[in-house]
Amino acid sequence: MEGLPEVRIQRFIPFKYIVAVIAVIMVFTIANPIAVIPAGHVGVKDFFGYVSSATLSPGMRIVVPFTRVIKMSIQTQEFMEVADTPSKEGLIINLDVSLLYRLDPAKAAEIYKTVGSNFREVIVQPQLRSAIREVTASYEAKAMYSVERERIANEIMALYMKLTEKRGIITDQVLLRKIGLPNTLAAAIQEKLKREQESEQMKFVLQKEQQEAERKRIEAQGIADFQKIVSSGISPMLLEWKGIEATEKLAGSSNTKIVVIGNAKNGLPLILGGEK
Repeated sequence: MEGLPEVRIQRFIPFKYIVAVIAVIMVFTIANPIAVIPAGHVGVKDFFGYVSSATLSPGMRIVVPFTRVIKMSIQTQEFMEVADTPSKEGLIINLDVSLLYRLDPAKAAEIYKTVGSNFREVIVQPQLRSAIREVTASYEAKAMYSVERERIANEIMALYMKLTEKRGIITDQVLLRKIGLPNTLAAAIQEKLKREQESEQMKFVLQKEQQEAERKRIEAQGIADFQKIVSSGISPMLLEWKGIEATEKLAGSSNTKIVVIGNAKNGLPLILGGEK
């Protein structure tokens, strides 16, 4: 209305609402009731020292406020170990070993309670070293350098599984990447392998020569047998008869002039010449 002063009405949010919003934000920030577990991991819930045996699977999960969630990988991991280990005869062998392992999800909480998140340094590495030393001590150095290396790797894996499977470690594979021997022993083994290869090659050559000699012997025997059969079937009477047949054929030829003289030796006629 004209003449009246303009009145401006301002609305304010009550202070208690602002405090409530700030409190909620602080609770979500400090208490952190939402946990995100990445793929290939499980979450272990630690509520002021109480560790739940139920783990969290990958994804977004709601937890009790102020619960600490420890993310533990259950993916396959590689642990590489370089170990100097004695052989059966007391020589020091340098081994490069790769262990492929993973954490058992069902025992993740138990491992965290009894060992901690650093189970790799507490369980994986020491038990692998122990398995390597125990297995290699029963083999000679030259066996590790030859075809026995796969067998050795399998034995290390079997022993390692026995030592760690109850602790929640799943073993996928043990690989021997490299075996280092003392230089003198390595040279001696190489020389021995070379001699063995040469011996095997010589055996092959001799076997081949024996086979070739046997082939030639069989071939010669076949020729001899053929000649024997042919010679035994040719008699003087057969030769005389074949001569008579040939003479008759020549005598029957219309363009041949035949002069026959008796042969005093075998009685066969002789053909001396002819004209058309």
